[in-house]
Amino acid sequence: METGGLPVDVVGLTKRFGSVLALDDLTFSVRPGAVTGFLGPNGAGKTTTLRCLLGLVAPTAGTATVGGRPYRDLERPLQTVGAALEAASFHPGRTARAHLQVMALAAGLPTERADELLAQVGISEYAARRVGGYSLGMRQRLALAQALLGDPPVLLLDEPANGLDPAGIAWLRQFLRGLAAQGRTVLISSHVLSEVQQTVDEVVVVARGRLVRQGPLASLDAGPTAVLVRTPTPQALRDALAPLPVTEVDGRLRVEGRTTDEVGHLAHEHGVELHELSAEASHLERTFLELTAEGRPA
Repeated sequence: METGGLPVDVVGLTKRFGSVLALDDLTFSVRPGAVTGFLGPNGAGKTTTLRCLLGLVAPTAGTATVGGRPYRDLERPLQTVGAALEAASFHPGRTARAHLQVMALAAGLPTERADELLAQVGISEYAARRVGGYSLGMRQRLALAQALLGDPPVLLLDEPANGLDPAGIAWLRQFLRGLAAQGRTVLISSHVLSEVQQTVDEVVVVARGRLVRQGPLASLDAGPTAVLVRTPTPQALRDALAPLPVTEVDGRLRVEGRTTDEVGHLAHEHGVELHELSAEASHLERTFLELTAEGRPA
């Protein structure tokens, strides 16, 4: 199914809560047909931005629009924007099916959507179970089903991987990429890069309410790979690895441009004893941590 997406645009968005500056002249755009990761540490302003987009928080300055219109001006909001905020709550005494049916009736949508969506997010077998007995991961799937109730072209998801086990995260990854492949606009927030780096096409990185980077995910990962090695005979290892570039970092040797398997093989061939052999944190992770720690544009 092809579903035409709509752009999401945040322009000069500023929000103060008393003396606290939560958003500081934030500007970015999200395009249809891609999964965009909205990344930053806890307290960076991600949830506040999403709440501004949904009309739940009034900005101090700037605009947050979907298809060029504020949420309050959308003619059919639930059929335009689907949202699942981290703090989503459900009546604990209702079943998942009943919850979605009530939401459908309130929105003027067919109640048959409830069972369709429960199947789509993989919790059909728990449709008649009261939500109070759901795990956090099951609640996340129900929140996603609720966001999809109106079959919207735009999805705003706050920490959707929170509470999911590894199998659930793998499922979510494929599910979101499938929605983007239909032409939808998918924006997912996270403070953990590793949870989304295999899912997203684009990134919007924020820190302290400010934009620090926007672009393709690959734009964060432009540096070389490296291996860290600890050995009682560092000079022998340098000789074995020549002419590869080798530097010393915190008592270990850092070898650029080779994998752990390749370095281990060369050390073995030359009879060099190793006490540690590990891949360095990727350039992607280091760049992300540096940007969000300093909160600087780059």
